[in-house]
Amino acid sequence: MSELVAENAKPWYREFWFWFVFSPLIYIMIMCSITVSIALNGADDVIIDNYYKEGRMINQALEQDQRARDLGIHADLQFDRTSGEVSLKLVSASVAGDAFPDSILLMMGHPVKEEKDQLISLKAIAPGLYRGELLAKPEYSWYLTLYPIAEITQRKEAPWSLSGEIDFRISEQAGLAPRVK
Repeated sequence: MSELVAENAKPWYREFWFWFVFSPLIYIMIMCSITVSIALNGADDVIIDNYYKEGRMINQALEQDQRARDLGIHADLQFDRTSGEVSLKLVSASVAGDAFPDSILLMMGHPVKEEKDQLISLKAIAPGLYRGELLAKPEYSWYLTLYPIAEITQRKEAPWSLSGEIDFRISEQAGLAPRVK
């Protein structure tokens, strides 16, 4: 009898009931590890970490928009994606042509991927006319913000700001204006 039992005994990995019980558990563990790795590697850049600081920046941006509205400032932006040139025409109802800044910073924010954002420095070529170069060829939709500063670290001290959006599938021109309340 003991010889019969020894002949019928199989190694654990050849037993049907082992695989019947443990296959779903092994499958779930593999799928969980794949899901966790996707979540960690493909994190969404849209969510910000410092809510308090960004909340304070919103108030600052509202004040900058109000100043731009009071000055009657708006801008027309033209992109040439083949040459990489960006042209800006700044118009103001109350600012004289010689009072425009020498350089302006254009922030191009990608709606999803932060690593695609561009900071473009525009230099004055004539009163109210500016020119700069794209860092990379943009596609699809972008958020645009214009500050009369030279460095992004001076964003809080900017006297005014203009905002807009562009969809390069439709046009290579955009109008920038103060945000609506």
